[in-house]
Amino acid sequence: MQPIKQLAKILAGLADDEHYLFSLTDLKGAMPEQSRSGFKALVCRGVKDGLLKRICHGLYLYPAVEYASGLVLFHAAARLRAGAFNYISLETVLSDAGVISQMPMNWITLMSSGRSHIVNCGAFGRIEFVHTKKRPENLADQLIYDSHCRLWRASVVLAIKDMSATKRSTDLIDWNAANELA
Repeated sequence: MQPIKQLAKILAGLADDEHYLFSLTDLKGAMPEQSRSGFKALVCRGVKDGLLKRICHGLYLYPAVEYASGLVLFHAAARLRAGAFNYISLETVLSDAGVISQMPMNWITLMSSGRSHIVNCGAFGRIEFVHTKKRPENLADQLIYDSHCRLWRASVVLAIKDMSATKRSTDLIDWNAANELA
């Protein structure tokens, strides 16, 4: 069987609406017999043929299954920083809560124990990781797990504290709405 057809068959068997993102390591594990150059060519061909969509460096989406397009950035963030402590915060939480009226489209913000970095995900948008030294055990009462996003989510109070700690503008905050949710 041709490698591209083999990859298509493997992905069709593995992917579903919960598991539609694949790292290069995942893909290589599915095709261990491929040489390094052969594997690289295979992934490029998979993207060219529409079998895969590149999200960002090293992360690919299998578009043949149904997935929640509004959650792709969150799911990608969870995959990209799986080994770090991350939580949705800052403008994303405040916008979702109606505390600020403006949020850039296709841009999510997370606090992370990893380094600060903006990940460009092409047409899907951008993921902004902002470094924090805060420890999970000190925030347990201010975080809830968002199973749809597959990430922890800050309370409005914590998101406002994070805005101040990271010296981000608080000009757009509706303080009446923030105080109601506090």
